[in-house]
Amino acid sequence: MDVNRRTVIRSATAVAAVAAFPVAEGSAGTAFAATSSSSGSSSGSSGTSSAYSLEFDATAWSYDATNDVYYQIGKVYVANPAATDYENLSIYVPGAYLTATANSDGTTYTAKLNRKGTAGRYTGGTAPIVIPVNTPGYAHQGPATSYSYSAVSQYLDAGLIYVWPGLRGRDSSTSTRSDAAPWGVTDLKAAVRYLRYNRSVLPGSTDDIVLFGMSGGGAQDTVAGTSGDSPLYHPYLRTIGAAMEDAHGRPLSDAVAGVMAWCPITNLEEANLSYEWNMGQFASTGTRASGTWTSAYSTDLAKAWPAYVNRLGLRDEHGRRLELTGSADGVHLAGSYYDHLIGVITTSLNDFLSDNTFPYTITTMGGPPGSGQTGTSTTYETVDDYIAYLNTATTWVSYDATSNTATVSGLEGFVNSQKNANKPVGAFDGYSRGQTENGVFAMGLNAPAHFAPLSRDVVKANETKYATYADWDSAYGAAAYDSDFAQKDSVGKDMAWRGEAYNPLYFLSPAFAGYRRSKVARHWRIRTGIMQGDTANTTEINLQLALRNYGVRDVDFATVWAQAHTMAERTGDSTTNFISWVESIAGR
Repeated sequence: MDVNRRTVIRSATAVAAVAAFPVAEGSAGTAFAATSSSSGSSSGSSGTSSAYSLEFDATAWSYDATNDVYYQIGKVYVANPAATDYENLSIYVPGAYLTATANSDGTTYTAKLNRKGTAGRYTGGTAPIVIPVNTPGYAHQGPATSYSYSAVSQYLDAGLIYVWPGLRGRDSSTSTRSDAAPWGVTDLKAAVRYLRYNRSVLPGSTDDIVLFGMSGGGAQDTVAGTSGDSPLYHPYLRTIGAAMEDAHGRPLSDAVAGVMAWCPITNLEEANLSYEWNMGQFASTGTRASGTWTSAYSTDLAKAWPAYVNRLGLRDEHGRRLELTGSADGVHLAGSYYDHLIGVITTSLNDFLSDNTFPYTITTMGGPPGSGQTGTSTTYETVDDYIAYLNTATTWVSYDATSNTATVSGLEGFVNSQKNANKPVGAFDGYSRGQTENGVFAMGLNAPAHFAPLSRDVVKANETKYATYADWDSAYGAAAYDSDFAQKDSVGKDMAWRGEAYNPLYFLSPAFAGYRRSKVARHWRIRTGIMQGDTANTTEINLQLALRNYGVRDVDFATVWAQAHTMAERTGDSTTNFISWVESIAGR
């Protein structure tokens, strides 16, 4: 039976929360109870045959004697994969965690788990398992095809177990491909379930699985981290033959312990609105130029954002409800939510002043990869020089040299100086289906689709006005959204189902029917570059607030000044900081 997924924001009908599915850490076995489709198909038809075994072959380890690493590459992690060239994983293990004997072939080893073997701070029974999610723009993650120690050395040197799964994405080109989301996160969940299914023969703690990724990868590990064991994913998992139960019939879990997200491009349901409120309302060129229908659309999206964010019921660390209110200038640039946002920006700037000494060189990013555009570097001799630069166009930062602290007076000055809108109106769900995220919700290769009901509602409410502009096209109207929303994917689910499955707030906020219907990761580390024009400041802020409001105690959050869309860190490098963070949360 389908789960009632209608959101409170779009309907007054609330759906009662149910308990999350239980977690069972079973041993590997011969039973596989999940109903799945026939081999190579991504259709929703059911069957009992399995093309691949879910049993991990402990007789097929390879060994890097120089670095004392056991590894296996190309392990298919579902019984009925839609695409074996994506749905396989590699696992890399410090040698101390296994006791092995050479096989007669002279190249492979049969290994048993050595729970007492030590590497770094861990043993073969306690080592955390880290999983990269490298899916920029929600693209696929290619699996490893050969062994490279350098790619995993820092993690293994620290005693971690590194699991690298291939994942399908919006650009996956398989003969069976008929739709995109939520297959990327579905594959990720299936890989996690595979590890738990084979817990008795694999080293490491499946209670300490940690995901890490940036941009679209940060988004997908965020979705996976908030949607643990969500019933929204079960039809998709069963279709590919994911491990749903252990050998004793106990449910397996795809919930994870921790998530490291750099610049996650997420919360796509709201993203068009937040982008225009946060940034677009201060722009006046391109699609926001006066006299264009898209300029009017930008304003209307910005006006729709306050009503949405107010109904989320977000609260700060003091329990104060965060809301936007009207303002004399701009669109709702007042209220407790606005004050909280300015506080985050101010904290980011003061962290920067505290972390760094002057003279200081700031390098701005160039164009996208492959564009040939390089960044530019500017050196500021003193803090006063830097503050003067920030206030070039208008004064929005004041500075107290005695305490080395700055105060930010408002959003407009910050955006015009540091965070320009670099995406067109309809930054995520494009009015002509031309944005990357339209491909994330495509119904097939080269078949992008609308996915955001909040944007559709703005278009519907203002379509008559937009039609008076010379550049309006009726193809941009609400009917196009409605047509896309009505389509069913290969598992028989509509766009509402798919959109909710990819919306972290659906699982975190009481404004949505998915609230308390999943198992949310208990440890979070979120880092974002404050200068990025890729998404609004509110994206990560709402995620952090929603996690805290949900009851997640460990949310390590920072918005990093003077950095853009990158693996932003206040100090140090991202890999070292991530490994240190994993060490701090292991076993907790």
